[in-house]
Amino acid sequence: MMHSDVIEADLNLITLTDPFLGEYQRLIRDVVIPYQWQALNDTLVHAEPSHAIENYRIAAGLTSGEFYGMVFQDSDVTKWLEAVAWSLRQKPDLELEKTADEIIELLAQAQWADGYLNTWYTVKEPGLRWTNLAECHELYCAGHLFEAAVAFYNATGKRRLLEIACRFADHIDATFGPGDGQLRGYPGHPEIELALMRLYEVTREPRYQALACFFVQARGQRPHYYDIEFAKRGGTWHWGNWGEAWMVKDKAYTHAHKPLNEQDQAVGHAVRSVYLMAGLAHIARLTHDEEKRQTCLRIWNNMVQRRMYITGGIGSQGIGEAFTSDYDLPNDTAYSESCASIGLMMFARRMLEIEADARYADVMERAFYNTVLGGMALDGKHFFYVNPLETHPKSLPHNHIYDHIKPVRQPWFGCACCPPNIARTLVAVGHYLFTPLPDALLINFYAGSEAAFRVADGTLQLSIQGNYPWDGNIAITLNNPHPVAHTLALRLPDWCDNPHVKVNGEAAQGEIIKGYLHLHRTWQKGDRIQLSLPMRCKRVYANPQVRHAAGKVALQRGPLVYCLEEVDNGEALHNLMLGRDCVLRESVGTGVLENKIVIQAEGKRLATPVNNAPLYSFDYPQTAVQTQTLTFIPWFSWANRGEGEMRIWVNEGS
Repeated sequence: MMHSDVIEADLNLITLTDPFLGEYQRLIRDVVIPYQWQALNDTLVHAEPSHAIENYRIAAGLTSGEFYGMVFQDSDVTKWLEAVAWSLRQKPDLELEKTADEIIELLAQAQWADGYLNTWYTVKEPGLRWTNLAECHELYCAGHLFEAAVAFYNATGKRRLLEIACRFADHIDATFGPGDGQLRGYPGHPEIELALMRLYEVTREPRYQALACFFVQARGQRPHYYDIEFAKRGGTWHWGNWGEAWMVKDKAYTHAHKPLNEQDQAVGHAVRSVYLMAGLAHIARLTHDEEKRQTCLRIWNNMVQRRMYITGGIGSQGIGEAFTSDYDLPNDTAYSESCASIGLMMFARRMLEIEADARYADVMERAFYNTVLGGMALDGKHFFYVNPLETHPKSLPHNHIYDHIKPVRQPWFGCACCPPNIARTLVAVGHYLFTPLPDALLINFYAGSEAAFRVADGTLQLSIQGNYPWDGNIAITLNNPHPVAHTLALRLPDWCDNPHVKVNGEAAQGEIIKGYLHLHRTWQKGDRIQLSLPMRCKRVYANPQVRHAAGKVALQRGPLVYCLEEVDNGEALHNLMLGRDCVLRESVGTGVLENKIVIQAEGKRLATPVNNAPLYSFDYPQTAVQTQTLTFIPWFSWANRGEGEMRIWVNEGS
């Protein structure tokens, strides 16, 4: 059953009290937002220049100069504004709000009289707007503007950015569509589809929903629009031979090789794929379109069952930042872009709004607590764009297959889509903790929080207490002053074998439906739910068709995937072996791992042979085997103690 009247969790009514994620939100407010403001203004030392703010100043006519940066540089600013919006809601900051208002006015000054807004085509290529949808990200940048506008309005009540967004959306609606004189194109990088749906939900302007529907329906139709605009441009590409290879010869790169309703695989650029699917799922729910829902299901199943890493990362190759083929999941060359896992969360959240099935929340949690959190250093000032599952730093400079791999997080990037994306996701994580459906409130993650939800019978108020994701003992207390009849649906995670739930001290009486325990009753102030989700450290084995993990094992505790790091275990991690029957011991880390659970086990190491040992031998080498204590740390926290080897999948032996 599709729910068209879902209302997303209102972040104005959710306060994170969680000691773990609360610290991340504090880091975003106090460190990340000011740091990224410096980056956008090119005042960071030893960091790639951004020029994003300066591009807007030039476009607004406030200064002279040339455009600098990527064709999608504008989106770094609007993602920053989105993070600022929810940060202001969590902790008012008059100076930050003033800065945001000034940037919004700068965007207004850069906007054309007809509503168009894009600094690349205003400054660098005036007169060529909408001539290269395949490569040049105009609609992508518009989408991030729309998302920022919705967030700023919802968080602050201010309409200025929303007015700018609506003027631009009206311009796009007049430009694109099936009508006479309109362009029948669609974006090379999806984003505007999901953003238009969010804009529609705030404004209730039906043209925005219709435009989103047009973009997904037009994709993949013949003749291919990318070919049409290519011919009109006289056969030129923004990205040169790379653009021709991906956009003309391999239209699967943008899911444009055939109509979406004929597709059944996650293909091409991983971020584009999940952004597109998030928009398609949103459309499917609001329009009750079963065909679109089935398309989402087919691509979801292919992605998570055959093309997703244990970390919730997606995108197996650096070339094109793309999916490859089923079960092709290399560890040391994985791309697994931070933005891709954020997009996977967005896709999962919208599937969950269609259907209350915990499999979507399981993936959402896996992506968030591993790849998304791992994309930012614990200092808030360094970031991963790419998230490999194994690194050997000595090999990286000499083998170009690793050109995209960094052994430590970077202060900034020339292509800096990931840092502001991580920031906006962390400040708005309340959208993922809860899913309010008409007939039930889904509780997806058990992060400490206080929240209120308007339901048919009144306002349901609750608080969650615990130390998630380190401890599986959770308490949920109802705080609504008046009795409220409603269903609370508690996710029973796939990693937990034996969950226990009590209500007011008695065993819970409810029904488990698709991984959620549904508890329906009239909830009164003081009612208390106690969850016990034992977080036993578990061994994880890959499908035998994943050749890169053959004969290997990984460790997971709760939602967290663990790894070996050189700083704890020495170099040559490939020579370490974890015994099948060894005891896995848990302890609390120290230093940057303070308050984090560390796992230790007695393992073995193949001793490094002497320097004159032959490279190959006809007989099995008589290498000494030494006993060694192996230390595993949460993978999201690796590379916070300097450069060194890392690996998730470990050899398993007797």
